[in-house]
Amino acid sequence: MTQERLRIQAMRSSLVGPFDLSVAAGECIAISGASGSGKSLFLRMVADLDPNTGAVFLDGRERGSFAAPAWRRQVIYVPAESGWWSEAVADHFSDLAAARVLAARLDLKPELLDGPVLRLSTGEKQRLALVRSLLPASPVLLLDEPTAALDETSQGHAEALLRERLQAGTAILMVTHRSDQAARLSRRRFVMAQGRLTPA
Repeated sequence: MTQERLRIQAMRSSLVGPFDLSVAAGECIAISGASGSGKSLFLRMVADLDPNTGAVFLDGRERGSFAAPAWRRQVIYVPAESGWWSEAVADHFSDLAAARVLAARLDLKPELLDGPVLRLSTGEKQRLALVRSLLPASPVLLLDEPTAALDETSQGHAEALLRERLQAGTAILMVTHRSDQAARLSRRRFVMAQGRLTPA
């Protein structure tokens, strides 16, 4: 029987929910829905970045038993528009050598990691944000349109990395509008409408 990695019970906010969902180790669940339906808010609630009630468990351990930074290192949220807190790209990676390896697999030039964030294109930022999220090898990834700014080739490289993480047991909740991507990566698909998730 496949190990349950993430469990969400009666999670809700004043705007959306309640949500009940179980995600197995190595499973990707794809979420689609109209803009403003609550998809990003749902991911942020799982990451404990937005106020919510209910319970969320990681490998059987309740979220409240983690310090907030520790939870977010295990359950990593990658927004559609990544945040950059320093002018230098390199400052955002604790292991620059490992970052270079993953960046190369996403067709990113090595010198990008030695330059300023200001010179990165939208697609380069999105790929580097994905690299940043993959380096800790966390058990759960919450991905909000992770390849929206990428062309077909770059999208394929990103999906290859995500498939490797799935095979290693990472659980992924992914917001995507690309039905072809959902078909390639996910076992189950849900639609967010009026603040609730329903099977697609």
